Amino acid sequence: MKKYAKRLKEYDKIEFDPAEIIAGMRRLKGARRKPTSIALEEDLLNELKKWADKKGVPYQVLMRLLITDGLRRLKAA
Repeated sequence: MKKYAKRLKEYDKIEFDPAEIIAGMRRLKGARRKPTSIALEEDLLNELKKWADKKGVPYQVLMRLLITDGLRRLKAA
């Protein structure tokens, strides 16, 4: 059976320090990034925004963190 990321229980255990995230955002200000586009289901986007609000960070930053964490896990596997 296929497992989708939003269904994985291990994502409930991810902890982010909002102060550390904001400091990282300041460090990376002006860093080269390439704009991308991704189509997300409305429910998923709303859930992502809710989690970002709870963590005190912008939802786009949270998306980058989750993508980075996912890539790190794939490399380790």
